[in-house]
Amino acid sequence: MEVISVSVDSHFVHKMWNDHELVKMVDGGIPFHMAADQAGNVGRAFGVWDESQGIELRGRFIIDPDGVVQGMEVLTPPVGRKMAETIRQVKAFQTVRASKGAEATPAGWEPGQPTLKPGPHLVGKVWEVWNPKMEK
Repeated sequence: MEVISVSVDSHFVHKMWNDHELVKMVDGGIPFHMAADQAGNVGRAFGVWDESQGIELRGRFIIDPDGVVQGMEVLTPPVGRKMAETIRQVKAFQTVRASKGAEATPAGWEPGQPTLKPGPHLVGKVWEVWNPKMEK
């Protein structure tokens, strides 16, 4: 898994943000690359560029090894994301991919919990198989 953040800020702004803010929140600063998209090209490609303001909305895109977007979330700038949910979703996509689609991870699934085996036998019976309140 590789994480890259992209913003319209320059790499100089990223360095200042990391060195003066992020290191106070995360030991050693952010452990992934921050890319500058000052022209908004990446933002336009992913549909998060706001032309009128010259900014990119806060978007999170989970892209599989084949380059296919498997998940995305776009929020307005004042709303932050929860990294734990992103990690949970990445692990869910990895689990499904490893099973070649033979398994599904239902809503609220956490690593270590059982998966579902999709098929006609499951229709109308998900709650007989899946209970998100069960112990890990």
